[in-house]
Amino acid sequence: MAEAVNIKRLAQELNISIATVSKALNDSYEISLKTKNRVWTLAKELNYTPNPAASNLRSHKTKTVAVVIPCVANNFFSLSIKGIEEIARQYGYHVLIYQTHENIEAEVSFTNSLLNGRVDGILTSVSSSEYNSEYYTNLVKKIPLVFFDRVYENLDAVKVTTDDYEIAFQATEHLIECGCTKIAYLYGLENLPAGKARFAGYLDALKTHGINAGDQLVVKYQDDEELNLQHIKELLRNYKPDALFSSIEEFIIPAYCACREMDLKIPNDVKVLSFSNLSTAKLLSPSLTTITQPAFEIGREAAKSLFKILNNKQLDDEQNIILKSMLIKRESTGC
Repeated sequence: MAEAVNIKRLAQELNISIATVSKALNDSYEISLKTKNRVWTLAKELNYTPNPAASNLRSHKTKTVAVVIPCVANNFFSLSIKGIEEIARQYGYHVLIYQTHENIEAEVSFTNSLLNGRVDGILTSVSSSEYNSEYYTNLVKKIPLVFFDRVYENLDAVKVTTDDYEIAFQATEHLIECGCTKIAYLYGLENLPAGKARFAGYLDALKTHGINAGDQLVVKYQDDEELNLQHIKELLRNYKPDALFSSIEEFIIPAYCACREMDLKIPNDVKVLSFSNLSTAKLLSPSLTTITQPAFEIGREAAKSLFKILNNKQLDDEQNIILKSMLIKRESTGC
């Protein structure tokens, strides 16, 4: 029976220490790339397979990270998780996923349960139901933590977000260029920096073009699709906007249903535009103009940052990583 290949055997073959082999296999920053390549090449040739249980016991690592998000079913988060898992696999890590369903108490309960050594680090996109900065100010001192998309500002932590203000400004200008002068805003994430930045981009674009923004043209998100539908219908009936700018994709179905029920034609009577990563946006009738965030890349960047922290590697000086979203023009804005 062939002798199992272990770290000691690799060290003997390469005439280097067991500690050096171990660090090279774990991609330690202390080991040169030349040495790492020698170790990795031999390990592959000899079909070396690490013993995860023994390795974890020695390093006191769980080889597991947690992802705490509002909802897996949301297209943005499902894509983000794919990006996170791709990077985690490269490091031999498992991913645990926790859904908060926008419940701040569940969010706190989940994250507190992870502080007992169950995971090595956490990637989180926070709940929109309440601003809970004080809790996270303390949490970042207790466990490696990276925020993505929905973040808290002024925390000593890595944050991976998109250019919410700039893209909302650009999208509003697109509606104005299409002839709209009475643009209503469907407001989600109002407690979080992302939501506030999107709203600010909308307001500033209107101001730049000399268009007044009235409070009556703003509908705030409720965790009830039927209620959102009712509010949009009241908005359309009472104030007759010529465009609906939705800041979250949860407003899309109520907006389309409201227009249909009121016999308003999109885009002739009212134009519609939304933040959305829905793959079916192009299949809606009419196809939906969207602001699409690079969700997969956000997940990858967030995971890369977390693994740099876990492996004691130097992080870039900039802790705020901002990726660019894309405005995809389709039939619902009509120009």
